Amino acid sequence: MLGRLKNWFSAPTDQFKEPSARIKKLEKLLGFKIEPEDRGIYLRALRHRSIIDGKKIQAHETYERLEFLGDAVLDLVVTEILFDQYPLANEGFLTKLRAKVVRGKTLAQIARSMQINEVMEIGERASGQGIEVSKSVLADLFESVVAAIYLTKGYEFTSEFTDKLINKHLDLKSLEVKADNFKSSLMEYLQALNEPLPDYRVIDEEGPAHDKTFTVAVYLQGELKAEGKGKNKKDAEQIAAEKALALLLRDET
Repeated sequence: MLGRLKNWFSAPTDQFKEPSARIKKLEKLLGFKIEPEDRGIYLRALRHRSIIDGKKIQAHETYERLEFLGDAVLDLVVTEILFDQYPLANEGFLTKLRAKVVRGKTLAQIARSMQINEVMEIGERASGQGIEVSKSVLADLFESVVAAIYLTKGYEFTSEFTDKLINKHLDLKSLEVKADNFKSSLMEYLQALNEPLPDYRVIDEEGPAHDKTFTVAVYLQGELKAEGKGKNKKDAEQIAAEKALALLLRDET
């Protein structure tokens, strides 16, 4: 399966004839050598969709598909890392901490610290618009690079690489105690746009009375935007709000 994915993303196209300087800079930032046959994957991982404008490049030749894969890979890798580092922590603690690690703001922080935005490829018309410093774009860029590493180096290498990044660029102890009110952030975001406030609804309850899991949906202007699960309604609402806010910020780019 991994081999088929790698072959698909490695499909040669004329658009991937990039200066070797971009790959050399990325190798320096990542700290490992990129094999010649894998360069196309990494170049794709660095390509923002704004590059489509005015060029014969399709959407699937940008980092968007890789970002989708990287999101899933990171979820699993971070889950394993936290499971190993916190052997006595319960499921609720691990779920909250994982959400803080893989959220866009945190991933953007790592990407900025690594300076991988310096090798991102953006369209000429988009240059100077701040795309390369946008938190949502930086987060997507990081996820796409993780996907490229996974496809070319395998899961174990990706896991070890991510573990080193987390220990180098993040303070997990601070993240543990940091309280994020995503409901307030979402409300402030919508108010700034003069849009109606979000509507939270409990759509499902699972488990016995002493150990329920709630699923909450958040609706914006009557339309379902995101869902969140938690051991209580407040936690589920916060997770739903976080997901909704991430989608809104992503739509801006």
